[in-house]
Amino acid sequence: MSDYGYAGKILRADLSSGNITVVPTAEYTGSFVGGRGIAIKIYWDEMPPEAGAFDAENPLMFMTGPLAGFNGVAGSRWCICGKSPATTPESFSYCNLGGSWGAHLKFAGYDGIVVIGKADRPVYLFIDGGVAQVKDASHLWGKTAVEVRESVKAELGSSVRVAAIGPAGENLVTFAIVLADEDSSGSSGLGAVMGSKKLKAIAVRGSKKPTAAHTESLEELRRYARELTRGGPTVQREMTPGPKMKRVACYGCIRGCIRATCETEDGRRSKYMCTSAEFYQELAKRYYGEWGLEHIDVPVHANRLCDAYGLDTNSILAMIMWLSRGHRAGILTDKYTGIPISKLGSLEFIETLVKRIALREGFGDILARGTIRAAESVGQRARELVTDYVSKAGHIVLYDPRMFIPHAIMYAMEPRKPINQLHEISMPMYMWLDWAKGIKTAYLSSEAFRKLASKFWGSELAVDFSTYEGKALAAKKIQDRQYVRESLILCDIAMNNATTVRYSEDHVGDPALDSKFFSAVTGREVDEQELYRIGERTFNLQRAILAREGHKGRESDRLDEPFHTKPLKTMGLNPECLAPGKDGEVISRKGTVVDREGFEAMKDEYYQLRGWDIKSGLQTKGKLEEIELGDIVGDLERRGLVA
Repeated sequence: MSDYGYAGKILRADLSSGNITVVPTAEYTGSFVGGRGIAIKIYWDEMPPEAGAFDAENPLMFMTGPLAGFNGVAGSRWCICGKSPATTPESFSYCNLGGSWGAHLKFAGYDGIVVIGKADRPVYLFIDGGVAQVKDASHLWGKTAVEVRESVKAELGSSVRVAAIGPAGENLVTFAIVLADEDSSGSSGLGAVMGSKKLKAIAVRGSKKPTAAHTESLEELRRYARELTRGGPTVQREMTPGPKMKRVACYGCIRGCIRATCETEDGRRSKYMCTSAEFYQELAKRYYGEWGLEHIDVPVHANRLCDAYGLDTNSILAMIMWLSRGHRAGILTDKYTGIPISKLGSLEFIETLVKRIALREGFGDILARGTIRAAESVGQRARELVTDYVSKAGHIVLYDPRMFIPHAIMYAMEPRKPINQLHEISMPMYMWLDWAKGIKTAYLSSEAFRKLASKFWGSELAVDFSTYEGKALAAKKIQDRQYVRESLILCDIAMNNATTVRYSEDHVGDPALDSKFFSAVTGREVDEQELYRIGERTFNLQRAILAREGHKGRESDRLDEPFHTKPLKTMGLNPECLAPGKDGEVISRKGTVVDREGFEAMKDEYYQLRGWDIKSGLQTKGKLEEIELGDIVGDLERRGLVA
């Protein structure tokens, strides 16, 4: 197979022995393309299901895809995969990062890195123009992730790109992140796995850019993608405007998105986007009163603290909500926790909280286990306060399944919040919401939304939120597309911006854009349906991994109880919970729950579409063989995990 689009090698670093070897990427690309797909295959082959997240056998994988390193395709995202300490029980998980580190790993000569074993002292990995070495990191241990990045660049030169952990990763905080250049962060507790291996950082440098098989076709596709996304959403809503803000883009983006930085009074710029920007913004507004540009430093500083110490802001937000509820209930006091919960929204509160958790000091040691485990350790009353705002991996719940019916399947199937899947319907929904509110510049009408649903998600019923019909098919199609998209790896924000088209007659994008990019870069002619088949194969292999690690099919494909019993109150930027109903009529989902019978019927249909056993939710031998996963059947049969 041609190496077009690929560096051609995957680095393997055994930190126990110090051995560094390489394997050809081509061993995996035919069936799994790249990125998360290859990581899932390596994990299945190498990870004993009984091994824990912090065991030496856990392969920590840093992977790019064939589209990384090319301009104008939004393909330079990268992923980290391995067994996560954030889930209960521990299981395979993943995260997806932006910025430039992934592209520069490919420039350095590798499509990915697999780290196994444990070092006996702090180390960092340096890859320079294809040559890799393990270097001592004793002088970096204890430093924040930002300090490590600055120190390594001072040692090796400003051209290196650095992915590092902070004190939270060193201290095995279950929701520790990995932080890379441009403040790109990866969650799922994989920063703690990095810390367990005594791996403080990975620095990469190189200049060998990948080549495309069909350069003229790729250039035409770049122009096409820019036209599809012209006039689409690019600005973070609710972000405080002003001269302090500056938009930035990841390496090779099509035209940029909501990613931005903000300058604080000390002259430093920090990432300011999405949850990392907003998780402390509203709390700071409430605490400091009247809001102005002078107060923007507070949420920026909160985000900067989390990044530097190495904590996931999504998990921190869920934890703050639990602490607040516990404080109001009289269970979690300032004195009991040693944290000034009464000053929630202040700099004092967030500084104390972050440092106590990252350093595992006092009550911070309990919080370092994650919101759910921390609540269980405090007692039943505290556990009862963890309801519909916390996902199974401790993330804050976004794009609620009571609002977006297909999301019930997605949340039930994944070990963590599947944010890329959740974006596929929710992002166009906000475009439709502008139309429903009568905003003059809106262009995605109910009619256009139904056409989009038919083209991307199988039927117009996908966006009729008055019924459970059509939602299983939509969930399957979205999962298959997103799994292969995370193997390419294409940015889901950029690709979703290309789903709705402002300047076209029907305002509907091109679902074949992914396959067109892949074919032009690699020279491997793959149409839309074949690409989805690769996504289906990858999804099924992850399902098999989760089954080996304790997932029990239908029994485990469930939502937490509050989603069935606690009515939906509001929905972020859509407080009235407006949605299209039958024939596009504007309805409200406020006050709804996930209907149990509807959910179970949706699962029946979903299992049938997947070719799984409907009663048990287990995969079937025939289906696994059909999608070229026959080699895993024997292992599953021995464990009683195939129908």
